[in-house]
Amino acid sequence: MLTQEDDVDAHALRKRGWSISAIARHLDHDRKTIRAYLNDGRVAGVRAPAGDDWFARFDVYCRERLAEDPHLWAMTLFDEVVLLGFDRSYPTLTRQLRLRGLRPHCEACTSTAGRAVAIIEHPPGVETQWDWVDLPDPPASWGWGTQASLFVGALAHSGRWRGVLAESKDQAHTIDALDQITRALGGVTHVWRFDRMATVCLPATGRVTPSFAGVAKHYGVSVAICPARRGNRKGVVEKANHTAAQRWWRTLPDDISIEDSQVSLDAFCVRVVDARRRVIDGRRDTVVAHASAERLMLPPAPFPATLIVARQVTAQALVAFRGNRYSTPPELVSNIVNVIWRLGSPMIDIVTSSGIVIARHHRAADGAGAVIRDNVHITALDLAAMTAATSLAPHRRKQRIPPGPAALTAAAVITGTVTTVGAAGTVTDLAAYARAANGRNTLT
Repeated sequence: MLTQEDDVDAHALRKRGWSISAIARHLDHDRKTIRAYLNDGRVAGVRAPAGDDWFARFDVYCRERLAEDPHLWAMTLFDEVVLLGFDRSYPTLTRQLRLRGLRPHCEACTSTAGRAVAIIEHPPGVETQWDWVDLPDPPASWGWGTQASLFVGALAHSGRWRGVLAESKDQAHTIDALDQITRALGGVTHVWRFDRMATVCLPATGRVTPSFAGVAKHYGVSVAICPARRGNRKGVVEKANHTAAQRWWRTLPDDISIEDSQVSLDAFCVRVVDARRRVIDGRRDTVVAHASAERLMLPPAPFPATLIVARQVTAQALVAFRGNRYSTPPELVSNIVNVIWRLGSPMIDIVTSSGIVIARHHRAADGAGAVIRDNVHITALDLAAMTAATSLAPHRRKQRIPPGPAALTAAAVITGTVTTVGAAGTVTDLAAYARAANGRNTLT
């Protein structure tokens, strides 16, 4: 390939009468290359392709995706194009992104210089790191407002992590997510590390709250609280948060339920997180293989925390809870009730706002899509529906109904044209016409 300067020199020397061989020796290039540029067969500064442009069929997709989301991770884009048939490596994709300039520049988000960090040793089976991550703009069908909450737990040695979506950050939801993640990771480590979240410690002092101390004793772990403003101390879970937000949440579709989203996250962790290869203690292997070397304690039964969530009763007298629906008396349709579940219990209670238990059901597995109805509720709902039913046909929206006799009589009173109907026929009050005639101008 000739540069712009070499191309200019070659054309200048040719006009001076130099031969192609002489120009090639002078510029230290092949004669065929010089001839191609002199005959305008090549463009200066543009390298001739070695073959067919195999990336061309992915170029438009990558360009459009990065135009939509300039901060999309290249690894996330790699996950997407692999499903579209991309059969090359991740470095090949990043090289094509650089060479083609597919990622637009974002001046507002240009990163600044970072600070120095230290490497912390994490022996196997010693520490699990926990953190909440706020995920913006959840699907509107969830009814969670402007952000969703994901609780993440990561094994500090191997980097294996799992997450649980929760509609609240209160202590009961935190304990429930802790228990689910602990069982998904395979057991309990010696230490649980948190930042200064209010459900675990007093943020001002970092001292563990008495209520969470009971949880730690139940699971047999020590609680370590990070120093204030030291997020790097739990960098393993922070990186897991980053991955969850950028590679999973960022590409989550809008028309997905909460339960399907949790299934999607679990599948992502198995397919992507567990399969990631790392070098730990000089051994290169997958994350799941490194995690199998950690000595984890089997978790006990879930800590019996009481989880309370508010729900609105539907027109079918049903209450939704974790992917299933449970019946209530029909009198509570459209009212707000509380669903109460003690972790580990096979039963759930549905309670009014005043604290009266109105229903108790066996809890179905999360996301099963089951409808649990009590026979008493079914009978009461059928009776209420039949009582409210009527044989009268509803009015049609476009039906023609002109004013009736009563309405016409009232209109006549207003206008002064009173009309009476008797046995002898209709008699009209002529005084009304006289009053109307007196008000008119006469022609002379």
